[in-house]
Amino acid sequence: MHTSHSEAPGRRRRRKHSAEFKASVVQACLQPGVSMAAVALANGLNATMLRKWVMEAERVQRHSVLPAPVAVPSNAMPPEVGGFVALQLASEPAAPADIRIELQRMGTTISVRWPSTAATECAVWLRELLR
Repeated sequence: MHTSHSEAPGRRRRRKHSAEFKASVVQACLQPGVSMAAVALANGLNATMLRKWVMEAERVQRHSVLPAPVAVPSNAMPPEVGGFVALQLASEPAAPADIRIELQRMGTTISVRWPSTAATECAVWLRELLR
């Protein structure tokens, strides 16, 4: 965890989290199906504080959205271009592999397949499971 403490004798220490840490935790909360409380717990944070971080990130994102595109009349001519430039487009990316986990406890085996696109949620789930 990326934190530092301010030192004040006889007082409660306040943790200060780096911007990178806050951004990564907020990003984990924005994934579909992820419990904000679980993310907070997994990272040693207060859920209320994490909710404030998420709300602030959403507010900043709303205010940084680009303005709506301006409608151009259909008879408008495009600006002159020096020439055609051919671009090589990447081929369709291969489907990412799933995360596969096999747990064995007391004679019982559990096999789990998790999409690799949701690796953060898988880590949170696994951390909670193994507590």
